[in-house]
Formats: sequence, structure tokens, C-alpha cells
Amino acid sequence: MTSPVWHPYAHLKTQAPAPKVVGGDGPRFILDTGESLLDATCSWWCMIHGYRHPRLVRAIQQQADELCHVMLGGLTHAPADRLARELVRVTPEGLNHVFFSDSGSVGMEVAMKMAVQYHYLRGKPAKHRMLTLMKAYHGDTAGCMAVCDPEEGMHSLFAGFLPQHHFAPAPTAGFEAGKDEVQADLDALRAVLEAHHDEIGALLMEPLLQAAGGLNMTSPHYLRGAWELCDEFDVLMIFDEVATGFGRTGRMFAADHADVTPDIMVLSKGLTGGYLGHAATLATDRVHDAFIGDSELHAFMHGPTFMGNPLACRVALESLAVFEEDDYLGRIQSLNGVLREELLDDATLRAHPDVADVRVLGATAVIEVHDAEALKGVADFARSRGVWLRPFGRWLYTMPAYITSKYDLRQITDAMKHWFFECHTTSSAR
Repeated sequence: MTSPVWHPYAHLKTQAPAPKVVGGDGPRFILDTGESLLDATCSWWCMIHGYRHPRLVRAIQQQADELCHVMLGGLTHAPADRLARELVRVTPEGLNHVFFSDSGSVGMEVAMKMAVQYHYLRGKPAKHRMLTLMKAYHGDTAGCMAVCDPEEGMHSLFAGFLPQHHFAPAPTAGFEAGKDEVQADLDALRAVLEAHHDEIGALLMEPLLQAAGGLNMTSPHYLRGAWELCDEFDVLMIFDEVATGFGRTGRMFAADHADVTPDIMVLSKGLTGGYLGHAATLATDRVHDAFIGDSELHAFMHGPTFMGNPLACRVALESLAVFEEDDYLGRIQSLNGVLREELLDDATLRAHPDVADVRVLGATAVIEVHDAEALKGVADFARSRGVWLRPFGRWLYTMPAYITSKYDLRQITDAMKHWFFECHTTSSAR
């Protein structure tokens, strides 16, 4: 019998039956066929502790025995209060206020509404547009679709439905680029701000790593320069750290590489270690205090039903404790060394005619190809080698769980590399 589940991003006419997962342990999940597959994608980048981590499972079980859910409207509870304090502690200094929601996309919607209302309350209602970067991806809800790349992104079908915002070119200087090397990218950003700052309320950015838009990696000097431009033009800086937060770039947050504090930061995915959906939108005093006033318009009119869910808050607290107590930043550094050695430093891989670029940042690596046809069949190939890879477009990537051993990570990188050398013909000849 065909499953009634409607799967995401799937062509209904041609999709193959989805493998059925029946369990998981550590960096692997288990299928009903008995196969045990190394999850190279960290289940869309969120399962940073792997599957069935005993401390996270126990935290959920203990919280469920006390309180599974209660509305945060007019009420509060200890897990939400504790998590908010912990997030203020670990995020860049000055992000002192936490608004919870239930997914990264909704967290970004909260951030955009927060920015628009902030300017309205300051007597600048015209500053109601967003500025974002080409190659950006911020989520699939309507507001987020409007600030994703309008040309190469996945939402062009909905262009007539979406509000219009402003876009700046994606930065071209890589992570290692120096201050002078990012100047052309910053000049391009400045040009858009000079032309439209009167109606731009915020600059949205995935700092250092534009994830689903092609894993474009940018320099910390670009972040700092963009932050200075926002200050100059009275534009809020919003960091979408849904994918980059909690160690993915090698620091706790991507913002830490540039030593900047954005006005608003959005967290999700690794927030709960992937065990439950949850998100947090953090704001500085500057933003928060603009909402203090006597008018009804000073209330922030947003309230997801499951914001501050006690189960999600409790497992997020345990996730953060494990991250810090088990030196995950040290683990990430070790994983980064393997990714560099096995992929970035492999001259034979880089010289392959199908390969356009190889990039590594923190616990993230990507092999970009010239033509997406070069990756046709790679998922089945990797599965035959005990690895779950899910490429998209022209990008074959890995974002492993932080508990992945060096041995297991080499199993992942071997599957990625051997695809190009065991399939002897290039994409043009397939």
C-alpha cells in the first residue's frame, strides 16, 4: 500500500519509495531492511549529538513526567526561563532578550516582523523592506521565501505571491579572504544600501556559510564590514544562525569569528540537538526597548502555539550542557582536520573534470560540480557503501554529527571521493 505521507521536495511521479527508518544509534540510523547507514547530513544538519543520545533521551523522559506543554501567553515555566538565560550567556554579548518559536523558518519570520515594528515604533514606517544576499536561503514560509535567492533559489514559482525586497550580490571572497579582498563585495553591498536605505529595515545574512543556497563560504571580514555598513545606514543586522549556530563553522556561533553582535540572531536545528523542533530569536536591548511604551502598537503581535515548549526547552538545555561538557568545539576541530586532509587537500579530487570547487569550514565540507548530472546516482552509490548522502543541485556535501569518529568520517569522505573515480566517465559523457 502506498504511504499517504507527502514527502518534501519530491517529484511525485518519479520519486522512489522512501527507505523506512526504524531506529538510530550514534551517527547511524537503521532501516527496516537491517541496513545501518552513517548519516553524513546530520538529518538536515540538526542531529549534532547523533541518534539516541542517552542524556537527551533521558531529559525528554523526565520532563514529560512533569510538564509536556503549556502556553507561554501570560504564563511561564522553569525550562523556558532557564533556556533563555543560557542562550543569553552563550551568544554574543548584548543579545539579552529571547523570543521562542517552533522552527527556524518561523524564527526568521519573527525576526523580520520584529525589525519592521522596531522601525515603525521609532517613527520610520517606510523602513519595511528587507535586504538579503543572492544565494540566500532562510526557510519555506511565505515571508522567508521572499528573502531567498529569487533566481537560483527554489521559490521562483511563487514570485507573484511574495512581497518584494532588495538583494545584494552574494560575496565572492572565501572564508580565508583578508580585509582588502572583501572590499569589492562590501562596495556592492554599500551600493544597494545607499540607493534604498530609506526603506530597508534590516539586512538578513547567513553568516559565513550560506547553507541551502549552495554552501557558499564567506570571510569574517565581510561580516564585520556589513555590520559597520548597517550601523552607518540605520539598518538592523539579522544573523540567521539556524544552520551555523552551535559549532557548525568551528566556533559556537559564526558571529564569533568576526567578533560582532548582530541586532537580532535566530537559532534552531542544533538548539535541541535535533530531538524536537524549536527556535529562538534573540534581540539586543536596542531592539527590545523600542517595544516599551503605552500604546497597543508596542505589543509584539506574534505568538506560536508551541513557543517555549517545556519538552523542547528541557532537551535544549541538556544539548547545550553536553556540547560544553564534552568539548564539542574540540571535536569539531578534529573533524575539520579530517575533512581538510581527505577532501580539501586531495589534489586528484580537485583536478577531476567534474569538480568545480572543494570547500571546508568547521564541520562542513562540499564538493561542487559543474553540472548536477555529475551527481546523478550518488545517493544510491553511497548507500551501497553504508553512507547516507543527500546531495542537492550541484553540491555534494557532508555536515556530520559532532560525535562522528575520525574513522567514520573517513568512510563518509571515501564515499564522496570514490564516486568520482569509480564512475569513470565525466558528466558530459554519461
